[in-house]
Amino acid sequence: MYNDMPVVDVYAQEVLDSRGIPAAKIEVMTEDGSIGRVVLPQGAPGCRCGANASTELGACSGEQGLSDVCHFVNSVLAGELIGENVYEQAAIDRILSHHGGGYGVSLALAAAAAKTCNQPLYRYLGGMIACCLPSPMMGILTRGNHAAEAMDFQEILIMPVRMRLLGQGLRMCVRVYEETENILRERKLSAVVGENGGFLPALADAGEALALVTEAIERAGGHPGEDVVLGINAAAGRMYEKSLDCYVFAGESAASGREIRRSREEMIAYLEELCQTYPIRVLEDALEENDWDGWSKLTEHLGGRVELVGGDLFHTDRKRLAQGIRSGAGNAIRLNAGEAGTLTDVLALAELARKNGYRTVVSCCPRETEDTFAADLAVAVGAVQFQGGAPHGAEWTAKYNRLLCIEDSLGLAASCENQFR
Repeated sequence: MYNDMPVVDVYAQEVLDSRGIPAAKIEVMTEDGSIGRVVLPQGAPGCRCGANASTELGACSGEQGLSDVCHFVNSVLAGELIGENVYEQAAIDRILSHHGGGYGVSLALAAAAAKTCNQPLYRYLGGMIACCLPSPMMGILTRGNHAAEAMDFQEILIMPVRMRLLGQGLRMCVRVYEETENILRERKLSAVVGENGGFLPALADAGEALALVTEAIERAGGHPGEDVVLGINAAAGRMYEKSLDCYVFAGESAASGREIRRSREEMIAYLEELCQTYPIRVLEDALEENDWDGWSKLTEHLGGRVELVGGDLFHTDRKRLAQGIRSGAGNAIRLNAGEAGTLTDVLALAELARKNGYRTVVSCCPRETEDTFAADLAVAVGAVQFQGGAPHGAEWTAKYNRLLCIEDSLGLAASCENQFR
């Protein structure tokens, strides 16, 4: 391994994501000709490609916003980074942070550094102990845009449990996905898919959605709770009405013909009831993101048997995670590859979570590209789950295929330990 490898070029270019929407490809080249490359989507909150807050990808709309981002990388960040040692990730990330964050450039730097060392990216980031494969966590049912045609929770998730090999777990998830589609068509329900590949049927409430997926697991040849477990991404912040201090279930209200609201205590009780009825092992964003007391109470009630993921609660932010640790709020953190300022920030956050007994879930942006950096990151930080989309569309299967390649390269060293056993 070299002690010094200068960066000789940094370049951002507009390309297309899987929906034909402009995205940013960022490349970093080193003196030996190694090139690190990432492709980040436009329109996903927090998915930065190397600019200050005013040119953050999530805040940009249309081609002009993305052009501003690429111009900023090429005209400002490139001049700052050319000549820097690519192995000095933390030092370079401090330069990027000075400009308000540059996550895409930060990732491309790490990818280039790994290539100069002739190492796979997960090994370069995680070291020799990076050999644990995450369990796939797929969104099978997804909330639609219209309350009268939607369940209120954002997603119903599935995770394989009896998984000696990642490939076995992925095949089970695919069978469940296919059986879910079959059930929807048999019942004349919508099998249209959303951005993450999950189906968008009109269902009365969460109970009906969970029962449907449970039936799909059985029809796929699995045993609910033994072979496959369920999860809910509630996205409760979207349901919370601050002026009423309660959660408004618009979809359930439309289906029942009466307005349904739940207080914090009623929400916790409702979630606990669902966990007792169905094999639910993960609840993500179960309460509003600033309700620290509520999250602490939820953790007291369910934290011993359910993974309580703070996505919006922690927002891939070190200070918010530290507050959660002090408050006893949640027991898992979601690392969204685009929500942090730099790769150094993400790795530090994952280490803080690990030291304090919090599990790590690596997830992707809602609108994605075929970039696979997130898969390597999941293995590098020892994530227990990889929250990708359903097995529908190359942007999602590319990431699962990358995990399969990593498993194959690890050989007998590969581990698929699952905490839900």
